[in-house]
Amino acid sequence: MFESLQERLGGVFDRLTRRGALTEEDVSAALREVRVALLEADVALPVVKDFVEQVKAKAVGQEVLRSVQPGQQVVKIVHDELVQMLGGRAEEGAEIPQPGQSPSLGLNLKASPPVPILMVGLQGSGKTTTTAKIAKRLSEREKKKVLMASLDVRRPAAQEQLALLGLQASVATLPIVPMENPVMITRRALQTAAREGYDVVLLDTAGRLAIDEELMAEVAAVREASQPAETLLVADAMTGQDAVNVAQAFNERLGLTGLVLTRVDGDARGGAALSMRAVTGCPIKLIGTGEQIDKIEVFHPERIAGRILGMGDVVSLVEKAAETIEQDEAEKLAKKMQAGKFDMDDLASQLKQMLKMGGLSGMMGLLPGVGKIKDQLKDAKVDDKMITRQLAMISSMTKEERKRPELIKASRKQRIAAGSGTSVQEVNKLMKQHMEANRLMKKVKKMGKKGLMRHGLGGLMPPGGGMGGGGGRGPFG
Repeated sequence: MFESLQERLGGVFDRLTRRGALTEEDVSAALREVRVALLEADVALPVVKDFVEQVKAKAVGQEVLRSVQPGQQVVKIVHDELVQMLGGRAEEGAEIPQPGQSPSLGLNLKASPPVPILMVGLQGSGKTTTTAKIAKRLSEREKKKVLMASLDVRRPAAQEQLALLGLQASVATLPIVPMENPVMITRRALQTAAREGYDVVLLDTAGRLAIDEELMAEVAAVREASQPAETLLVADAMTGQDAVNVAQAFNERLGLTGLVLTRVDGDARGGAALSMRAVTGCPIKLIGTGEQIDKIEVFHPERIAGRILGMGDVVSLVEKAAETIEQDEAEKLAKKMQAGKFDMDDLASQLKQMLKMGGLSGMMGLLPGVGKIKDQLKDAKVDDKMITRQLAMISSMTKEERKRPELIKASRKQRIAAGSGTSVQEVNKLMKQHMEANRLMKKVKKMGKKGLMRHGLGGLMPPGGGMGGGGGRGPFG
């Protein structure tokens, strides 16, 4: 979402950090470009003005201009102000939860169960899917007993949609009773949850194509009936400035406690995220990063600011790895490493693991400095399609071929290429990748734990220094 903003700001700060000394005019010129970049990214004008003024007040001080690396000092100031604009370090929240707070989502669950959470927003913002995503996460990670209830009696099949998502997420939904109004459904949901021992009730309200008095009155009545611990506005990041107006209107009428941004994985310019928090004063609690029901993340202001400025987000990458790596698979691979064995099934397992973590593009987006080599990555055709093609090739192999790749000669390569819709050249690349991985495994076995500790990862590199054994190419071709 922040790609274009990252490119613009990256260019500004690259020029700034190359200079040995800075004058007040240099800083002012750079901030003018920052201002334009933020406006182009759809950030609200009042928010941009406040941001630039705050940065300038701190960046033109003598302690910055006379420091050893003034350019980097300015970048740090911009980073800190971005963090403040997005919610501040204190609201990063989910890392050290307060008593009664949801550890993984930062939601307020202090009230006596069942705790009502009200989901509001316009039609098409992804509210119903987001409701199911939150329910799944609370149910699986925090072992909460969750009930979902659809209050949307206007949109055809809206209640059936939530029921289907409930089946997909393995979360209970309130049975549908025809001719009930939203307030009646709310009361029945709370009574059912109290009677059957549910911890959390997620109330999915109706939306409209635009804000109107009827919608607001309906949601206000539901809020009165449920007295929710959280009122979350679900907003589509693709709607730009309109999302800010929607957030203001809902906040004035309902008193929002948090924001959820959907479609963050799209090509939105990022202004909505930067503006909504500043304009409403409500923290952005969650972001939807894909259509799948598990694609939801906690919003961390400091990490997002790091991504915008091209500093990467290694913490999130490590967390993703911890979430997706299966313990049994990891232990099995560790034993094979010690034995110096690594077959095609092991390679397939590693490739699937990468896709679970968001694929190459998702992982690289979290690494520092990747934005600067984006063009080179495009030229190298490094993308997730490459992984799926490699998995297709491995699937086209027989069980024996996967266990003993040395059996794969010319005629077998042609059969594998034909069966997977790829070329013999691509099969050769995959074989080379496997050979390289196998070489590393054998070296790990030969060095043993003490040797690996003594020589580090450098001891695993071939004499030429590159990973690919030819031309310094990486393990992916």
